Amino acid sequence: MGTLMWISHAEQPLRENELCRALAIELGSRDFNTDNIPSIETLIGCCQGLITVDKKSSTVRLVHFTLKEYLSAHPDIFSSPHATIAEACLTYLNFQQVRALSDDPYVVLDCLEPFIYYCSLYWGDHAKRELSDYGRSLAMELLQEYDDHISAPCLTWDIECLDAEVENYSLRLSGLHCASLFGLVEIAAALIEMQGYGTSERYCFGDSPLAWAARNGHEEVVKMLLGREEVDPDESNNYGQTPLFYAVAWGNEEVVKLLLGREGVNPDYHDDNGRTPLSYAAETECAGVVKILLGREAVNPDCPDNGGRTPLSYAAENESAGVAKILLGWEAVNPDRPDNDGRTPLSYAASEGCEGVVEILSGGRK
Repeated sequence: MGTLMWISHAEQPLRENELCRALAIELGSRDFNTDNIPSIETLIGCCQGLITVDKKSSTVRLVHFTLKEYLSAHPDIFSSPHATIAEACLTYLNFQQVRALSDDPYVVLDCLEPFIYYCSLYWGDHAKRELSDYGRSLAMELLQEYDDHISAPCLTWDIECLDAEVENYSLRLSGLHCASLFGLVEIAAALIEMQGYGTSERYCFGDSPLAWAARNGHEEVVKMLLGREEVDPDESNNYGQTPLFYAVAWGNEEVVKLLLGREGVNPDYHDDNGRTPLSYAAETECAGVVKILLGREAVNPDCPDNGGRTPLSYAAENESAGVAKILLGWEAVNPDRPDNDGRTPLSYAASEGCEGVVEILSGGRK
């Protein structure tokens, strides 16, 4: 039953060695007993043909999709599966053997403990769905010393940041950054109340916890952080990007509204490349976010960046026909404005084969 629970509720397919380690974890233990690790043959035998190993990927899966449908249709088969998985992941990360591992990112890549990546990347997703009191205490134990834990660079390495190169910066994170990224508002609030935890801590790429909450669209965490007097909602990172950039780039409309509703947030902020939030919204096809930004008087719909590229240019290159049409509805937008290399929005659309955008641009403002 443990095997079926993990396979049917895991955030991604588990490899053989990951699943076997997951089932070897003893809740309440401080050390990982490798003698508890079952063989994959044992698991296959216990499940009586209900699971199989994909030879190409070495992942373990249910033998047929109808079994997954059955398990999904009968949620009472497993008792609090996500809370149980969160507890197991957090127990694993709190093991003495894991805490003793180096947090050097290059060591992480060659790490011999295969279950570390899954626990680091997904414990928060399971906890977001369902978290027990015991799981909460395990999370607090992990996050209070998170910046020196191997889990931090694992998580950071997996995250795509705006125009950021991982190699140039430390991959360390605070526990508050982690809780904000996963959207764990109660844990984030508890960490803030602890002595020594600041809401404006800047790690990794110079991002604040607010920026990471905005990135993943966690409205409750954003509201909680914005409610703190010491939080600067317009604080920029090492690339000149504010939390609004993150909310915009990932299309989190409600978070965009929350940030723009806070006094002091500049909707037309320029990052180090001269790009504005509207520029990023235009290339990500976020029509709703584009409309919100254009509704702000301070926003210039035709503002060029350091390379001379306008929001329309980015929309054209990224097949954002709907956004291109919205931008062309503004008289201030020049559809033929060339960038520093002499390329127009139509040039970008044509080179990328964006027929819909080409048609819109060729038709001008009609």
